[in-house]
Amino acid sequence: MSNIVNVGIQQSGIETVTPDKAPKSEMDKIELFMEKNDKDFVNSQYKSEKYKNKDILTLKENISDENADKLADKLTKPMLITYMLEKGEKGELSSDSVSGKIDNKDFQKIMEKGVKEMTPENQMKFMEINKKSQKGDSVDMFEILPLFSENTMSQITDVMNDKLKAFDKLGEDTITQVVTPYTESLMKSAGVDTDQVRMNYLFKAGTLMLGYAGVIFVCMIAVSLLASIIGARFSKDIRSHAYNQIINFSASESNKFSNASLITRCTNDIQQIQMVIVMMLRMIIYAPILGIGALLKVTNMSSGMVWVIALAVGVILVLVATLMTIAMPKFTALQKLVDKVNLVSREILTGLPVIRAFSREDHENERFDDANKTLTKTNLFVNRVMAIMMPAMMFIMNGTTVLIVWVGANETNAGNMQVGDIMAYIQYTMQIIMSFLMICMASIMIPRAFVSAKRLGEIYDTEITIHNPENPKQFEEKQKGVVEFKDVTFTYPGAEEPVLKDISFTAKPGETTAIIGSTGSGKSTLINLIPRFYDTTKGSVTVDGQDIKDVKLTDLRDKIGYVPQKGMLFSGTIKSNIAFANEDLPMEKIEKAAEIAHATEFINEKPKKYETHISQGGTNVSGGQRQRLSIARAIANEPEVLIFDDSFSALDFKTDVAVRKALSENIKNSTILIVAQRISTVLNAEQILVLDNGKIVGKGTHKELLKNCQVYRDIAESQLSKEELQ
Repeated sequence: MSNIVNVGIQQSGIETVTPDKAPKSEMDKIELFMEKNDKDFVNSQYKSEKYKNKDILTLKENISDENADKLADKLTKPMLITYMLEKGEKGELSSDSVSGKIDNKDFQKIMEKGVKEMTPENQMKFMEINKKSQKGDSVDMFEILPLFSENTMSQITDVMNDKLKAFDKLGEDTITQVVTPYTESLMKSAGVDTDQVRMNYLFKAGTLMLGYAGVIFVCMIAVSLLASIIGARFSKDIRSHAYNQIINFSASESNKFSNASLITRCTNDIQQIQMVIVMMLRMIIYAPILGIGALLKVTNMSSGMVWVIALAVGVILVLVATLMTIAMPKFTALQKLVDKVNLVSREILTGLPVIRAFSREDHENERFDDANKTLTKTNLFVNRVMAIMMPAMMFIMNGTTVLIVWVGANETNAGNMQVGDIMAYIQYTMQIIMSFLMICMASIMIPRAFVSAKRLGEIYDTEITIHNPENPKQFEEKQKGVVEFKDVTFTYPGAEEPVLKDISFTAKPGETTAIIGSTGSGKSTLINLIPRFYDTTKGSVTVDGQDIKDVKLTDLRDKIGYVPQKGMLFSGTIKSNIAFANEDLPMEKIEKAAEIAHATEFINEKPKKYETHISQGGTNVSGGQRQRLSIARAIANEPEVLIFDDSFSALDFKTDVAVRKALSENIKNSTILIVAQRISTVLNAEQILVLDNGKIVGKGTHKELLKNCQVYRDIAESQLSKEELQ
């Protein structure tokens, strides 16, 4: 841009004072003010040609850079003297030029002395020229100067150089710009189309500028694309890592985090980190390159305006430091507030039927509004602080531009800078300020990402207590389906008292072991130890004669069919939910499992039958249907051990009886464990365990327990009539 303005516009596309072509007569004038060695060097760089019957000198081709610089240096002062004298002769030069007045007395003295030193022949020529002058005819000074001796011309040159000392204070570019009009006139006289020279230079410089812009454009697109790809893939990796970590959490680890918090950490927190990664790749690496490059360019210009940049950068740093000090504490709080909104939202949406049943909509609206307003206020505060930054930055940038123009105008007036240099300086300064702005903007985002990274780190740093053994063992085939508890005691993490104490029993294949007891007696906790949702605090649990802590979790859970208290279905179809444990399960087994669970009746009523869509959580089927599908899912893979955690409570008595009868008839080789609240569910079990305060207070059949266990008898009497008991 600087070259386009300085050279292309102001210098008509002529880059140096050296003319490519010039009339020999004009070059002879210039050589009058050169020493012999300099004349010889200049003549050696030109060759003679003819143009319209005039002798012209053309610069030789393939001149070296060193000779080109030397030639320009040799020609500058003589050309400047010649140009000033010609302008003075034509009255185009003001009496008070950059070099001061040209004192005619100095020339008079030198010329009087020089006339005396002329050869007789030159004296005669001088007298003829003098007569013309006395008659009033115009006389060109350059008709007289060639008549003087070398000594006289050397004196004249010294006088002129002394008068042009002010030019020594000017920059090289400024001197070139002063002499260029003379160079242009020489080239025009030699037949050069200087308008075409200007257009060629502008086209070349403009094309180069567009080329650079194109390269920058392509690079920016490539950087943005690569940054987006890297950021997205990095997010994918850490999301997968977090997900795999959470999937491997046991119940005790899961209890350390709320579901809402885990969702926020795996979505919003990772998104914050991804944004910073993209910003770092696009800005934090690019900005220093941009800023340092512009700073080096500015320093090389030696314009004396570096202090302007230092002032602008200092003001920016103070502004950013102030804003960051105000906004930083709010960034730390934002993610926790997002957690809270998610938590309240999830709780309200999950418990919506209960909220409506008790007419608590207004109260829950207030809860949500409180959380939402707090988050909104914090976001607004942060955004307002950030909104102040951009106008402030624009004010600083525009103020810096005005300051550069003001200082640059004085420098231009003194001849130290050109207009194009000021424009380039403004551009470089804006690049430096923008680089600082980009770094500052990124540094504002980093603390929020750091908070998010810390929250994700809490997931990664959580020690998983239930994991595969280093040297896993195999199950003993001779005890297939046998589940045995040996002096098992279990205490929840952080609890003071154990939930289960000294539990010992054996559940055998082909038999049903029922577990009954009052609420909070430890029934669900007991069966959760079998698939290792928790690990025992003391004692051991064995399946097929092998301690479950010594085998792979996948091997253990492949042997178990589990039906939770609350039937949980996944989005998909009825078929995919029943075949959840094995996607390749044959259709015959799926239909058989549905038949045993007494789900065939409502499945066949659906238009698409087993391809009927199931929404997330199974919300588009009833609780009983959901429970029957959960039972079908558990038995479809024909597990060795079937666990029903109070799974029949959602079924009516008729379906309860029918399902249990179907189980007893079709699943004869599996070990069945049933947790139940209803006596009718456990009546026909081969073994009933009665729990009370975490201990087994009764073990046996229904009839045996009625005789021997008071706790069981109390439960039975509360649910059954005397006739039914008998």
